[in-house]
Amino acid sequence: MRAPYPERIVCLTEETTETLYLLGQGDRIVGVSGYTVRPPEARLKPKVSAFINAKFDKIEALDPDLVLAFSDLQADLGAELVRRGIAVVTFNQRTVAEILQMIAMLGGLVGCQQEAERLADRLAGNLERIRESASRFPARPRVFFEEWDEPLISGIRWVEELVEIAGGTPIFPELARAKLAKDRIVDSAEVARRDPEVVFASWCGKKMKKATIQSRAGWNTVSAVRDDRIFEIKSTYILQPGPASLTEGVGQLHDILRHLFDTKDTFDTKDTKETKDTKENS
Repeated sequence: MRAPYPERIVCLTEETTETLYLLGQGDRIVGVSGYTVRPPEARLKPKVSAFINAKFDKIEALDPDLVLAFSDLQADLGAELVRRGIAVVTFNQRTVAEILQMIAMLGGLVGCQQEAERLADRLAGNLERIRESASRFPARPRVFFEEWDEPLISGIRWVEELVEIAGGTPIFPELARAKLAKDRIVDSAEVARRDPEVVFASWCGKKMKKATIQSRAGWNTVSAVRDDRIFEIKSTYILQPGPASLTEGVGQLHDILRHLFDTKDTFDTKDTKETKDTKENS
């Protein structure tokens, strides 16, 4: 008899793997991305893909009844798997709300709708608690979230939303809606001119080098550099649009900002003219 829901699932990105484990459905996963680190036991599953390439024959050999993919960057992978007769669902969540929606949708796909909705509600509640905590900060520091160093790329939308929830003010709000990284490339001199008071760096799979940031031309007068407020958030905690970003990622952002206030760090609370204008128009 045919099972009513998928029983053999391949996840080409980490956030769906993590979500299925949180729903108690990790046993259904038969293949994962090679970049998967969470939960640790998922690393024991067969590795079938990177991010923009996959081992199609290996995936076929696993006989999946569902493959889960993410975004336009995996569109070609999904198309090839469909041509091979495999069912594929490709999510494209780019905001906090869409991450929560993805979790609920995934629960429906595997017959765990109520459990998924409860998980989404718990995650949303955590975000509200952090937002409430941040509302008590005496100021909202200007924040540059650096997604890549060369070229310099500003944070994607869900990351910038998490920065705001955590208590900061992104300095490039006008770029947050840009889905493609190439549309979020920023000029180093413009970052310096907007004078972030805190820099968060997450270089998507490679370690952040503070000296690289400190040594940029014209950045010696940037508040974050001058006052040594440069912090790394590992990409696995913030650049995966799934549960980890809504828990560990935003939690790290918030804890760092709260610690700065707890240690009596002071911030220049004025917005740059550009930040004011772009917030009004975004």
